[in-house]
Amino acid sequence: MKKNLTLLWLCSLLVGSIMAQNIRYVEYDMPNGLKVLLHEDHSTPIVAVSVMYHVGSKNEKPGRSGFAHFFEHLLFEGSENIKRGEFDDYINQAGGMNNANTWYDRTYYYEVLPSNQLALGLWLESERMLHARVDQTGIETQRQVVKEERRQRTDNQPYGRLLEETLKRLYKVHPYKTSVIGSMEDLDAAQEEDYKTFYKDFYRPDNAILSIAGDLDIEQTKKLIDIYFKDIPRGTSKIERKFQQEPPITREVRDTVYDNVQLPAVIYGYHIPAQGTKDFYAVKMLGMLLSQGESSRLQKSVVDDQQKAVFAGAFPLELEDPGANICFAIANMGVEVADLDKAIDDVITDVQKNLITPEEYQKLQNQVENDFVTANRRVAGIAESLANYEMYFGDAALINTELERYRKVTREDIMAAANKYFKKSSRVVIYWLPNPKQP
Repeated sequence: MKKNLTLLWLCSLLVGSIMAQNIRYVEYDMPNGLKVLLHEDHSTPIVAVSVMYHVGSKNEKPGRSGFAHFFEHLLFEGSENIKRGEFDDYINQAGGMNNANTWYDRTYYYEVLPSNQLALGLWLESERMLHARVDQTGIETQRQVVKEERRQRTDNQPYGRLLEETLKRLYKVHPYKTSVIGSMEDLDAAQEEDYKTFYKDFYRPDNAILSIAGDLDIEQTKKLIDIYFKDIPRGTSKIERKFQQEPPITREVRDTVYDNVQLPAVIYGYHIPAQGTKDFYAVKMLGMLLSQGESSRLQKSVVDDQQKAVFAGAFPLELEDPGANICFAIANMGVEVADLDKAIDDVITDVQKNLITPEEYQKLQNQVENDFVTANRRVAGIAESLANYEMYFGDAALINTELERYRKVTREDIMAAANKYFKKSSRVVIYWLPNPKQP
C-alpha cells in the first residue's frame, strides 16, 4: 500500500509540473521575413541560438537527393568572413558546443554558448545565412564525408537501410520516398552550380526561424539581431510547399530484402496522418503502446513471453505531410520469419479488437507528460520546440498547450486509429533476410 501511495504521489507531482508549465516567449517578424522567437530564462548563464530552415529532403529535385543533408555539413565550411574550418574553432574557444540535423521537412542549426557570447552565435548564424562558403573545394571535401557517412550508417550497418527500403515502398509519388542522406549516384552527379542554386533558393530569412532561449535580455537581444540580420535580403524565388499526395494503399504489399545480417527481421509500414491532425495524436499514442517501455505490447508479447524476437519496436515519423509508422522486430535464433510475422500481427490485431486497459491508458498519458518535461528541461530544447511548433503548425504557443491534444485522446480513439491506419490491406510488409550462402 505504501508503494502505491508513493507512486500516486510521484504521478501527481509530474502532472502538477506539467500543468504549471508556462514557457513565456516573445515573437516578431523582421521586414525581410525572418521569424524571431525569444525565451528569457536566467536560471543558468547559457544561451541557445538556433536557426531552423524550412527545407528538408522533400524539397530536393529528382536526381539530386541528399542536398538538404549535404548542406548540414557544407555550412560548417565557413563563409566570406570565416576561414575554412574555423567555424567550430570560434565555438570551442568560447566554451560552447554546436550541432545540426536534417529531416524530411527541415534543417536545424544551433549553438549553446555562455550567455556573454550571444553576439558570437548571432554573427555565426548570420554568416551562414548571408554568404556561406559554397565552392568546389568545400563541396568535394564534404562529398567524401557524406559518402563515408552513408557507408557507415546505412550501407554497411546491419538493417541500416530499413527506413529507406520501407519508405520507397510506401511512397511512389510523394518525395518522402527519397532518403534524407541521398544516394551515392546523386552525390557523385551533383555539380557546384546545383549547390549554389539550392543555397540561394532555401537559405534565406523568409524561409527561416531564429529561436533563442536562455540567459538573455529581450530588448538587448532585439538590438543585436537587428545588427546581424536586418540587412540580409529576402529571397526572390517562390518555394513550393504543396506536393502530390500519396494515394492510399488498397492491397497489402509484400517484399523481401537481402542484407548482410545474421538474424532475419520483419518490418511493417503504414501510412499515417500528418502531425498536428486530430488522428495523429491517437496514432502516436498507439505507437507508444506498442513499443515504449519494458511493458509495451511488442516487448512483452513478442520478445519476453514468446521469445520470438531479440528486439521489437514501433515508431511514427512525425512529418508535415501524411507520414509513416514503422513496426519491426528482429527474430530470435532459430525462429522462422513467418512465425515472427504472425506474432507481430497478433499484437496489432488485439489492439484493433479490444480496448487497452485503463492502466495502460494512464501509463501512456504519464509517458506523454514525461516526454514534454524532458524536451523542455533545457534551454536548447525550448529553442528547438518553439521553432518546431512555429514552423510546422504556425503557432509557437503549442509548446504550452499541445499536451491537451494528447489528453483528449481516449481509449476508443486509440482502438479506432489501429483499425483505420493499421489495416492489413493498407500496409507494406518486408521480410529482411540474411544474404543467401554462396555454394
